[in-house]
Amino acid sequence: MDKWRQKYAWLDHIFRAYERFDQRYGTQHAAAVTYFSVLSLVPILMIGFAVAGFVLQSQPDLLASLRSSIAEAVPDQQLRTQINEAVDTALESKGTVGIIGLLGAAYSGLGWMSNLRDALTAQWGQAKGDLPFLGTLWRDLLSLLGLGLAIVLSFGITALGTGFAEQVLEWMGLAEAGWAHVLLRIGTILLSLLANWMVFLWVLARLPRKPVGWKSALRGALAGAIGFEVLKQAATIFLSFTTKSPTSAAFGSVIGVLVFANLVAQFILFITAWTATARENREPEVVKAPPPAVIQPVVSVRQGPSPSLMVGAGAVLGAVLGLRWRRK
Repeated sequence: MDKWRQKYAWLDHIFRAYERFDQRYGTQHAAAVTYFSVLSLVPILMIGFAVAGFVLQSQPDLLASLRSSIAEAVPDQQLRTQINEAVDTALESKGTVGIIGLLGAAYSGLGWMSNLRDALTAQWGQAKGDLPFLGTLWRDLLSLLGLGLAIVLSFGITALGTGFAEQVLEWMGLAEAGWAHVLLRIGTILLSLLANWMVFLWVLARLPRKPVGWKSALRGALAGAIGFEVLKQAATIFLSFTTKSPTSAAFGSVIGVLVFANLVAQFILFITAWTATARENREPEVVKAPPPAVIQPVVSVRQGPSPSLMVGAGAVLGAVLGLRWRRK
C-alpha cells in the first residue's frame, strides 16, 4: 500500500482531498453557499435598477432616447402610454427600490460570506470556536469588501489587458491577421487565469476564520484558477444552447445559474480540501499509546496437600531411609 501511494502520490492526494471534503460536509456547506448566492441576485438587480433610474433622471437626453426607442418598438398608442407610465413610476420609486436592494444585498451578502468562511474553516480543519456576534459580523463585512475588491481588480486586469491588446493590434496593422487574433485569445485566457489565481489566493488564504500562510495556498489557487476557467467556458456553452428558444431561455438560464453557483461552491471547497491535504500542510500522524497493563493475580485452590508439602515430606522420608541404610 505504501509503495502504491508513493508511485501514485497525485491520485492518493485526490482521494485524501475527497475524503476530507466528504467527512467535513462539503456538499452541505456548498448548498448553503448556493442558497445565499441565488438569494443575492434579486437585491443586486434592484440596486442596478435604482442606479439606472438615477442615471436616466440625471441625463434627460438619455431618457428621451429611451422613450423614442419605446415609441419605435411599440406601435400601439395605449400600450406605449402604459410603458411610459411604468418608466415614470420606476423613476419615482428608484430611491425606495435602491434602499430595499441595499438592505437585501447586505443580508444575503453577509449570509453568503459567513457560510463560505465557515465552510473553508471546516475544510482546513480549524476549530470554529465561540465567536462574538458583532465581531464576527464586522469581520465578515470586511472579508466581503475585500473579496469584492479582489474580484473587481481581477476583472479590471482582464478588461484592461484585452482592450489594450486590441489597440496594439490596430497600431501594428494586424487587426486582420488571423494568427494575431489567436495569440490575442491565448493572452486573454492567460490574463483570465491570472485574475482567477488572485481571487482564489485571497479565498484560500484569508477567508478562513484563522488565516493560513500564502505559501500554503499558492498551488491550490493555481489549480482553482484553471478549474474555474473550465467551469466558465462550460457555462458559456450551456447558456448559448439555452438562448435558442424562448422556453429554454426562460427556465434554462435560471437552472444554469443555480447549477453553476453550486458547482463553483463545491469546487472551491474541494480545492480547499486538496490544499489542506497537501504534504506540507498534512498533520503528522499521531501513534496511539498502547493500553495500560493490567496485573491480575491468579489464586488457585487445590484439594489435598500442596505440592511443596509433598516435596518436603518426600525429602524427609528419603533422609530417614538413607540413615537407616547406613546403619545397616
